[in-house]
Amino acid sequence: MIEYKTMKIRKLTSENYAKVSALLRQAFPGSTYEVQLVEKLHKNDKTMHEWVCIHTNRVIAYIAFSNAYNGSDVCGLHLAPMAVKPEFQKQGIGSELLRFALRQAVIKENTIFVLGDPIFYQKFGFDLCATPICPFDKKNAHFLSIRNKTNSRFTVGYESEFNFGA
Repeated sequence: MIEYKTMKIRKLTSENYAKVSALLRQAFPGSTYEVQLVEKLHKNDKTMHEWVCIHTNRVIAYIAFSNAYNGSDVCGLHLAPMAVKPEFQKQGIGSELLRFALRQAVIKENTIFVLGDPIFYQKFGFDLCATPICPFDKKNAHFLSIRNKTNSRFTVGYESEFNFGA
């Protein structure tokens, strides 16, 4: 079990891009989507808010937020991806990283959308979305948000880099 006081959460710097790619490969075995997504977002200089959790000089967890759109207008942020190295999973590290990110000013002032496990994300104040509609989850069964004031019905947009696997 890892001691939280030995972890450091830092903004992602370009020096750690390769470490994040390696982490994503380990955390999502059998999928290249997450690695390709993050690499394309970095290559295209998309605005992202990213943090890593470092333990003994190793990147053991990662979280990213990118713009969410209503048409061409930014309407919030998407949380994706979030990953923890397999040997550090189920120890609360992902939860600690998410709690940290949700306290950051740039995150606190936005609606945050996430496509994920409702049971996990509801512990952090996320609720299932009625609106907007997620293009990757048409019934919104796994699409959640926090601080969502949206009443209009629209399909939320993602950065174009999210669509390469579709």
